[in-house]
Amino acid sequence: MEFWWTSTGRTHQVHAERKTIFILILGLLSFCLLRGVDCHRRKVKVSHSFDIQYSAISCREHTAFLTDFGGVGDGKTSNTKAFQSAINHLSQFQSQGGSQLIVPPGRYLTGSFNLTSHFTLYLHKEAVLLASQEVSEWEVIEPLPSYGRGRDADGGRYISLIFGTNLTDVIITGANGTIDGQGASWWKEFKNNKLKYTRPYLIEIMFSDQIQISNITLLNSPSWNVHPVYSSNILIQGLTILAPIVPISPNTDGINPDSCTNVRIEDCYIVSGDDCIAVKSGWDEYGIAFGMPTQHLIIRRLTCISPDSAVIALGSEMSGGIQDVRAEDILAINSESGIRIKTAVGRGGFVKDIFVRRMTMKTMKWAFWMTGNYGSHADDKYDKNALPVINGINYSDMVADNVTMAARLEGIDGDPFTGICISNVTISMAAKAKKVPWTCTDVEGLTSSVSPTACNLLPEQVTNCPFPTDVLPIDTIEIKTCSCRTNYFI
Repeated sequence: MEFWWTSTGRTHQVHAERKTIFILILGLLSFCLLRGVDCHRRKVKVSHSFDIQYSAISCREHTAFLTDFGGVGDGKTSNTKAFQSAINHLSQFQSQGGSQLIVPPGRYLTGSFNLTSHFTLYLHKEAVLLASQEVSEWEVIEPLPSYGRGRDADGGRYISLIFGTNLTDVIITGANGTIDGQGASWWKEFKNNKLKYTRPYLIEIMFSDQIQISNITLLNSPSWNVHPVYSSNILIQGLTILAPIVPISPNTDGINPDSCTNVRIEDCYIVSGDDCIAVKSGWDEYGIAFGMPTQHLIIRRLTCISPDSAVIALGSEMSGGIQDVRAEDILAINSESGIRIKTAVGRGGFVKDIFVRRMTMKTMKWAFWMTGNYGSHADDKYDKNALPVINGINYSDMVADNVTMAARLEGIDGDPFTGICISNVTISMAAKAKKVPWTCTDVEGLTSSVSPTACNLLPEQVTNCPFPTDVLPIDTIEIKTCSCRTNYFI
């Protein structure tokens, strides 16, 4: 094509045949349509910069993205193999500064996958993990040795969505990214008694040390949400855990430390179809034989809504023992009970040295509940002479409003719950409250500055219930600021 201009610049001629060009273009388009050729611009991978910063017990030297291993965030494609391939690859860096796997924005459907040591799983704020609805993506594993069977059914249990065993230095964190268990189908199967095995949890870490789970949102778990078991040195911070309460989502406990030592749970918001936090240590003769208590547990700055269960529960599976639990600055809203101890003949074990202070309760059925006849057993082989020891229970500095009944405290005939201390507690009763605000059987202890006045088995005596002043090791761990700037391609 040739252009020329007159000296005045007002006229020009183009030596090209427009008609010929038009015909050529039509021909090319016809060829594309007939041959099925994509005539649009070809897609190319686009690089996105990615800045992350988070607080953690360990920072990592090596970084990868789920998309590097075939991850697809369309909400439909299974990413189970992508997760496991990525983690298997990153496991080679355990002794080389550790590794982190970043889940970028997207909705990633996945079945269960296993973690590795010296490893961080990081969820971007716009990343969502969707638990697969395909049962084939959930391996069946052995029941926990301290339980002897599954909680929902005899025999095995479905592995948790995020699982790890015999690990050291494991972090699950993010910028409040989401893990959605899509539990509705599991709840339906459970309610219809159609489950062959126990439902999966969202996160379970076993026989491990140095665990951090922080700054993520957990939704719609098939059953329990977070279950550290047979593990130590555990930090759980900043979790949002949500489960439907109407209709109820069965057994969707929030956080269940189980036969664990040195645990810190703080700054969590939980709406649960069961207990917000349930402290456990094994079931009947299996828990007694395993003999691993939960001890040295801190719970602080917890907000809980649990209309059908407890804000903090101790038991009912407590046969390995529960000792030295320190809870403070708790807000309970529209919940069945503030603190509940659940046990029974045959449990054995102990619950002792329990300290709870500065708890605010709003719209409760019971503020305090202790149950010595919680009848659920693993099987009929439990030892009927195995009596639990409940001693050293301390509640102080609490207020409660709109409460139906102040306390229901029921020990065991011949095995009373002892050493109960309740001080500086004011409970305002609901308009339709029970006429007798306290009921007590087989308990021993005292109260001080409690309103309404407690039962005769807990007489008034001027005292302040104790709260420990020593510092537990989990409160002295060093937290680092980890940061990373990198690129990923989509």
